[in-house]
Amino acid sequence: MIRAIIIDDEEDAREVLSLTLQKFCPEIEVIALCGSPEEGLDKINNLGPSLVFLDVQMPNMSGFDLLEKVTDINFDVIFVTAFNRYAIKAIRFSALDYLLKPIEVDDLVSAVERVKEKQKSNSVHYRSLLNNIKYGNEKLTRLAIPSDNEIVVQKLDDIVYCEADGSYTILHLVNNKKIMVSKILKEFEMMLPESDFCRIHHSTIVNIDHVIKYIKGEGGYVMVTGGGHLDVSRRKKEGFIKLLHKI
Repeated sequence: MIRAIIIDDEEDAREVLSLTLQKFCPEIEVIALCGSPEEGLDKINNLGPSLVFLDVQMPNMSGFDLLEKVTDINFDVIFVTAFNRYAIKAIRFSALDYLLKPIEVDDLVSAVERVKEKQKSNSVHYRSLLNNIKYGNEKLTRLAIPSDNEIVVQKLDDIVYCEADGSYTILHLVNNKKIMVSKILKEFEMMLPESDFCRIHHSTIVNIDHVIKYIKGEGGYVMVTGGGHLDVSRRKKEGFIKLLHKI
């Protein structure tokens, strides 16, 4: 059995989730229903759950604030949220799970299955999530990237461009430095602010602030800080030029 706690300030949401788990996920034993983050934190510390269903938006303390108060996150978390586009981006980027309200049964069952299939998430993923939330809700300036047992905190201003390399992404930084990250380029596209970064090719995202010159052509190419030349695909050309005109 997987011992779970539900933390949500809406009573109906707690009850519905608990009953749905009981009906469709019998391997989940709900050991506590918590109506506030403070109560949830107390139950986490005293009951030692292996899974927490955590509402993102709650009065006084968000779900992220609650996690920051947990010294050792040795349990899995399935975040539950009604909206907050940025929060969803950060959760996805940190390779963690979430459910959108109102919760669909199929989504819930799939999320529980994913928890069963993997070991407890390394707490570094949660720390990276909390860093991304802290660094950015309105204007992201740094990105906390989970890597093995550490978190690399990278200033966005220093990223010249991102290059796809199979299931990895290479971050090309100022001063010709590079970082290889075990995330696909699409995940960076989803997380990086659209006002500053543009997908100019299926394998490249460029930081507009580091574009020195655009040379026209069928797609054309750009010259960037450090002397690099990056192809612009014909399909991405129009969107790239529109963003350039906003500088």
